Amino acid sequence: MLEAEVEKDPVVSNEDLEKYKEYEGKANIVNVRIDERLIHGQVAGIWSPSLNTQRIIVINDEAATDSLQKSSLRMAAPTSMRLSVLDVATAAKNIQSGKYGKQRIFLVFKNPTDVLRYLEAGGQLETVNVGNMSYKEGAREVTKSIKVLKEEEIVFEAIAAKKVKVTAQLVPNDPVIDFMEKLRS
Repeated sequence: MLEAEVEKDPVVSNEDLEKYKEYEGKANIVNVRIDERLIHGQVAGIWSPSLNTQRIIVINDEAATDSLQKSSLRMAAPTSMRLSVLDVATAAKNIQSGKYGKQRIFLVFKNPTDVLRYLEAGGQLETVNVGNMSYKEGAREVTKSIKVLKEEEIVFEAIAAKKVKVTAQLVPNDPVIDFMEKLRS
């Protein structure tokens, strides 16, 4: 595909489920990232090409319902990759259904709460990479690019309790940091 697309009808119909059956529960997720900027230089220009990503899925209820934000994301996405901007529940359903077949998928969440909601909606993840979370009033610095509020710390603990490994790695050449160890120190 030469142009990034935003799904117009993101919900998998029951009739379509049959053709995705062989991929059910077997999504080819190459990276999962929390990044409040969603698609930007690191995601579009560094991470996605280094992982040979075929589809970026932005998972955030607000972005999924905001046509201006969708348009901005479409412009920021590499033209060689497909783009889906989905609410949390639809993303969990579509990914678990096998809708994307063997496509190499990069999931981008805006915040840890969306990740936890995705897991609670039946989505499955092994690892989440925390990228950029900027300073907010009352936040503490965990790394130079990650500042978290107390309520976000609780959400990260809930994600880790679901046996999801939480790491921090700004770009692929940086070392992988055990985010939960850093958060707890």
